[in-house]
Amino acid sequence: MPSRKKIRTKIALTRSRQKAAVSVKSSRLKGVLLIANEAGLLKGARTKIVRGRMPQALVDKAKARTGIKSDTELLELALANLAVAYEFPEWLLSQKGTVNKDLDLEF
Repeated sequence: MPSRKKIRTKIALTRSRQKAAVSVKSSRLKGVLLIANEAGLLKGARTKIVRGRMPQALVDKAKARTGIKSDTELLELALANLAVAYEFPEWLLSQKGTVNKDLDLEF
């Protein structure tokens, strides 16, 4: 049985007129995306273009660490992380004693 750290978590994010699944390895990053989604930051049309030149090693390491293959999804996660970074500890503490109804408890 694979360790929990290696299990990829699928997050369905509603996009304008389509759905895309962002797959991340880290539960912390999953939480960041959930907070950003709940705050409405991931809703609406994708009209803003953000681009830049990055060192290949930085992009490769970030993709390996997150499990994300798409440059666009990687940038979305990075921006969401910056946008809600200070909200994550509060959100995490609010989850104490709760269990996601979709969690497979194997019984």
